Amino acid sequence: MKGMIGKKVGMTQVYNESGKLVPVTVLEVGPCVVVAVKTKEKDGYSAVQLGFGSAKAKNTSMAEIGHAKKAGLEVIPVRLREFREDADPQVELGATVKVNEVFAENDYLDVTGVTKGRGFQGVVKRWNFAGGRYSHGGGWKRKPGSIGQCEKPANVIKGKKLPGHMGNVQRTIQNLQVVGVREEDGLLLVKGAVPGPNGGYLMIKKAIKKSGK
Repeated sequence: MKGMIGKKVGMTQVYNESGKLVPVTVLEVGPCVVVAVKTKEKDGYSAVQLGFGSAKAKNTSMAEIGHAKKAGLEVIPVRLREFREDADPQVELGATVKVNEVFAENDYLDVTGVTKGRGFQGVVKRWNFAGGRYSHGGGWKRKPGSIGQCEKPANVIKGKKLPGHMGNVQRTIQNLQVVGVREEDGLLLVKGAVPGPNGGYLMIKKAIKKSGK
């Protein structure tokens, strides 16, 4: 299996074997349940659909309840994610997957999450513009400045960096190293930061471009 669903707990720091202080993000990963198994013969591709957490029945649709019952689950997962496999997965419906069964120390991960929403922001915060001078002869401070032309082409070119909605988009951080695996707590310590707020759901997969030792 190449990945699991998790939740961001927060950031802290730990000492490695050489005594160096390492900033880490604590992720609550699993336990996940196998909700569906996709095979090449039946579905045209190989994948495992995992569920994470538990949702109240009143907050779920009849389709979601039926999908969970088909896998023999008593608890309805709050998040479902599908992970592609190279070959047909040899797992059973309703099986539980724990963090230590998929990830190990020194593995490299690709973590996908939704970034924090910042609302409508100006160019200084959104695009790191320097802004204008605050001393004599300024007068435009945090404004973007000139953005168009008079005669030709007489319009603002598409794609210019302007004020607008910032954040609340899906982002993937690649090649994050696993510093530690806390099997008893279901926690994963990952070197560096991951997208989203504390409590945000994440899709955690083994890195495509880099492998562990």
